Amino acid sequence: MQLVARPGQFDVMVMPNLYGAIVSNIGAALVGGPGIVPGCNVGREYALFEPGCRHVASDIMGTNRANPAAMILSATMILDPIANSIAAATFDVINSGKVRTADMGGSATTSEFTAAVIEQLKP
Repeated sequence: MQLVARPGQFDVMVMPNLYGAIVSNIGAALVGGPGIVPGCNVGREYALFEPGCRHVASDIMGTNRANPAAMILSATMILDPIANSIAAATFDVINSGKVRTADMGGSATTSEFTAAVIEQLKP
């Protein structure tokens, strides 16, 4: 309840996997949905970079309607320093509001969003 009512009070939250999944889904809902939030799980020997929300989106699977922002931003965590330009291009596309997938109130496809990010990267 506190995460929804006053999310700014939290800085770092450490919890078991089940509660982490619940909290990441709540956090994703607060900022725009599962297609927006990047994620990283770090262990002693391995790190996994994936969208931060565990939404399977089976209702849009194979339809070219998913928002690829979370996947792109998760990948940028691995690619530093090139990642900064990819992340900036992704945020520029999101902030411009011109190319929006359905979860952001638009009708752009996954391919159209990705193409807009690639276009933003060009000098």
